[in-house]
Amino acid sequence: MWTADPSGGAIESRMRASPEQAAEGREALAGLVERVTFHNPDNGFCVLRVKARGQRDLVTVIGHAALISAGEFVQASGTWVTDRTHGLQFRAAFLKASPPTTLEGIERYLGSGMIRGIGPVYAKRLVRGFGESVFDIIEAQPDRLHEVAGIGPRRAAGIVAGWAEQKVVREIMLFLHAHGVGTARAVRIYKTYGADAVQVMSENPYRLARDIRGIGFRTADQIAARLGIEKTALIRVRAGVSHALAEAMDEGHCGLPAEEMTALAAELLEVPAELIETALGLELEAGVVVADTLEGRRCVFLAGLYRAEQVIAERLRILAAGALPWEAIGADKAIPWVETKTGLTLADSQRAAVRLAVASKVIVLTGGPGVGKTALVNAILRILLARRLEVALCAPTGRAAKRLSESTGIEAKTIHRLLETDPRTGEFRRGEDNPLACDLLVVDEASMVDVLLMRSLLRAVPDHAALLIVGDVDQLPSVGPGQVLADIIGAGTVPVVRLTEVFRQAAGSRVITNAHRINQGQMPDLAKTDEPTDFHFVDAADPEAALARLVAVVRDRIPVAFGLDPVRDVQVLCPMNRGGLGARALNVELQKALNPPGEVRVERFGWTFAPGDKVMQVENNYDREVYNGDLGIVRRIDQDEGELVAEFDGREVSYGFGELDELVLAYATTIHKSQGSEYPAVVIPLSTQHYTMLARNLLYTGVTRGKRLVVLIGQRKALAIAVRNQGGRRRWSKLREWMAGTGRTGQLSARDPTSSPSG
Repeated sequence: MWTADPSGGAIESRMRASPEQAAEGREALAGLVERVTFHNPDNGFCVLRVKARGQRDLVTVIGHAALISAGEFVQASGTWVTDRTHGLQFRAAFLKASPPTTLEGIERYLGSGMIRGIGPVYAKRLVRGFGESVFDIIEAQPDRLHEVAGIGPRRAAGIVAGWAEQKVVREIMLFLHAHGVGTARAVRIYKTYGADAVQVMSENPYRLARDIRGIGFRTADQIAARLGIEKTALIRVRAGVSHALAEAMDEGHCGLPAEEMTALAAELLEVPAELIETALGLELEAGVVVADTLEGRRCVFLAGLYRAEQVIAERLRILAAGALPWEAIGADKAIPWVETKTGLTLADSQRAAVRLAVASKVIVLTGGPGVGKTALVNAILRILLARRLEVALCAPTGRAAKRLSESTGIEAKTIHRLLETDPRTGEFRRGEDNPLACDLLVVDEASMVDVLLMRSLLRAVPDHAALLIVGDVDQLPSVGPGQVLADIIGAGTVPVVRLTEVFRQAAGSRVITNAHRINQGQMPDLAKTDEPTDFHFVDAADPEAALARLVAVVRDRIPVAFGLDPVRDVQVLCPMNRGGLGARALNVELQKALNPPGEVRVERFGWTFAPGDKVMQVENNYDREVYNGDLGIVRRIDQDEGELVAEFDGREVSYGFGELDELVLAYATTIHKSQGSEYPAVVIPLSTQHYTMLARNLLYTGVTRGKRLVVLIGQRKALAIAVRNQGGRRRWSKLREWMAGTGRTGQLSARDPTSSPSG
């Protein structure tokens, strides 16, 4: 039963929960929807006022529903929470709505505007005329609608069509619920496939993993099992083959050796290898995957990545072979001129680089911190801009683009913004048919650019234009697939300038000198000094001690000693996500220390968000113009509207509560996610529990993110492991072979995917 205190205060639930609900800590609620306070049709988020069974006061219910209307009967399971502004609310993890059965409910439902052609007046007339049979009349005897005054052929047709649409949606939701799909995901499925949702799921539930964000192979596999699809069904095994390659892509590979792919798929699917080979043959015939050799080994590639690497190699060849878009430049005159203009004296290595750059159509500039890459880019730009050339500058992230703009005085854009993303399709408006209007394109932080993005960028560069690629090849490769910068340099087919000399001003920074020591396989200089220093190591014998010291350093010591804001200016960078010193656990601890959530909060997708929290966007959202890796601050949370508003670089962006899987807390993040960004202060935990991720390029990348201060916290043994470990797992990509001219297309037999290439 539900009871309320005499003053109309908090409602206490005494309803008994089922064992399943009790196990999940959930309670049950059922009742009639009196009013739909808010409903977002895009993600299904809704705020309802419900007359619960046996309850005197209306209850506020928050959940997700594809369609919802006053008068409907809802069944929900969830938890009670008390909101500071709105009082007690029932947060429904599961919400199921069904048409009403009482005359009052039917009239309210029909009059809610959910069905075209019926408002409150006609709802009353229909209920008066047909009573509880009104739904049957609309569905089975629509001609009788003319018996109601004012309903002619056009209105009757609208009512019938509206009812049919409602029925389709309800049948889809019922089908999805029956097959273990929660309401929030069911709404996404319905929004993606519409009236075809049941047919799509019935024919190939594995499409869900490919088409719908938040649904992976394992979820689709569970749905497939409920639908009666056998473990050995070829539709399942084929999906598993593509999934194994997609997981490899998530680890940076463009393909995998055939035997590795087969082993991965066999472990995932628990089926014999022979069946996987049969499925692979079908995927090859369908063109979903491509088989070829890489360094003499038989490999399987996702077709899109395979073709993308071919396009990159071809576009670079075409660009490099063309004539310069400027007349010959006399470097002997241009270099003194630019030194006078900028007030800089270029080193001999930089002068040699300028000579090569002004004579090259495509050139790569690489080197670590403090070696003068920025000064060199500025010198090249000054010389070329004096020739009245059109120049475009870009970088993979907003922060990197902003830094490039500040260092050059020329507007720089993110690659996505430069290519003019169409928010409706996610496609780029700029390409071969609509190229960029520039004579020179400068791409900064190129180590971050993956195969697919570089393919799109090079397609948009006009054939006559020159290309300057800038990046630190010793940093981590891109989060996405491939190792584009390393492969371009390694191929040896375009000019490369590698700057190594650390200039005197930069040599005064221990962050820079230690970064170079790490990159050369030497331990950083950790000697104590009386002089102020920007590089520190804090010993911690175990993860528990490291956690306590890390929180103290971020919250107390850095703000006091350096005057930096612990949320805005300090970034914790972790080797990995998991573990007690991983980014996920540290975010929870740092949130408690820096911005403990109050009553105004929202809990979604395993995170608690509150105003003032630092957050990161974790996928590209072209509608909102926020991209993977962008950092923001939560400004406000509106429970009534079901909306969180975060600020990114001075611009407010709103999210429905059902869309918060696009955000994570970002007091701590992984070093991989920090690429292309710089922070005033960086704190890096290092523990032997991070063993699998400790590598030289990972540590080097983390250290070079700090502008004013770097603090390492943990075990010296872990630091030594990272410095010694030169590798990190190799990436399977074919771009270097394509560029060097050693790559040749070879198809493995569709019938025998592990046989030798045919050509």
